[in-house]
Amino acid sequence: MEYTVNKLAKMSGISTRTLRYYDEIELLSPERISSNGYRIYGQSQVDLLQQILFFRELGLSLEEIKEIIYSKTFDRTKALENHLAALYKRKDQIDLLIQNVSKTLRTVKGEAVMSDKEKFEGFKQKLVEENENNYGKEIRQKYGDKVIDASNAKVKNMTGEQYAEVEQLSKEVNETLKAAFLQGDPSSELAQKACDLHRQWLCYFWPDGMYSKEAHKGLASMYCEDERFKAYYDAITPGCAEFLRDAINIYCK
Repeated sequence: MEYTVNKLAKMSGISTRTLRYYDEIELLSPERISSNGYRIYGQSQVDLLQQILFFRELGLSLEEIKEIIYSKTFDRTKALENHLAALYKRKDQIDLLIQNVSKTLRTVKGEAVMSDKEKFEGFKQKLVEENENNYGKEIRQKYGDKVIDASNAKVKNMTGEQYAEVEQLSKEVNETLKAAFLQGDPSSELAQKACDLHRQWLCYFWPDGMYSKEAHKGLASMYCEDERFKAYYDAITPGCAEFLRDAINIYCK
């Protein structure tokens, strides 16, 4: 079956403008152009659009998607299996949050008793899942499954107080780092304070005894080498990833 750009947009739930943009960046081009100038999409384009939307749901950028689907090693069956596994993980997370909210509601109504630890189970599980989905492959290659599994277990065993502390500490790291960056000196007192806050934040996640100056510097280098880590810190202000790396190298002398 064939579809015009308008029909495909209506069926898929995305705009005609988006489909035209996908064509412009050579992510999804029509099968042919009709004699009257209409973009015509065939079955293979429909299937490819579905695959693109799956990847978008998982948070991948259009550039990343293009690289994946046009790779010579791209395997649609394997990609779908990976999507399904990711969706099951997301379903488990949603189910946990539903249970958490439901029990909280029953506790508020006086129908149940909920421990302080239980109140944060869903959020901690979400944190673990997000880290695995976003950075799992890279950090497991760098540190090994044993270390990362131990780190995930540490997060899941956080008390409510510890979870609140790490959330606050994360904000302090970013705020202090931004202020230090504006000063422009990675050796400044404020920049070194940001590094110390960063060390404290790391220790909430890293297994006991894992922290070392070399490990801290290695992670800082990874922030610049991996585009996803770099994007996180550069979202604070452009150039922040390199600034943090330079500051940590000084902090860890």
